[in-house]
Amino acid sequence: MKELSINLVTLVVPDYDVAIKYFVETLRFSVIQDTPQGLGKRWVVVAPSTRASMRLLLAQASTEEQSRAIGNQTGGRVFLFLYTTDFDATFEDYIAKGVNFIETPRQETYGKVVKFRDAFGNLWDLLEHQSQSCEIGVD
Repeated sequence: MKELSINLVTLVVPDYDVAIKYFVETLRFSVIQDTPQGLGKRWVVVAPSTRASMRLLLAQASTEEQSRAIGNQTGGRVFLFLYTTDFDATFEDYIAKGVNFIETPRQETYGKVVKFRDAFGNLWDLLEHQSQSCEIGVD
């Protein structure tokens, strides 16, 4: 059987350039691809690093229904989980950049974790595993 993997997750945003600025300047992501598709659409892919296998496809809302989904793509649940190998340094960097943390960091059995809202209202978990082989089930 062929091996399958999920490579992209679509994140609906109000504006391509506003989203790129937030992900690059605030969360320190890299732009992997930004290709015009015609009629104002672009194929915009960002990731925490150029080596990351999981990436975000930033999709500018083009309908009222899509606009309503911005910031609530999972109905109020944590949408994305951002892993770090240095929780304290990443947390302090994000605090300095104005990331909207909605709780204080906490230690769980699987590692250190804190929730934040991105610039569009989506909930994220920033976390560092207790051990690299750890399986987690949060939120």
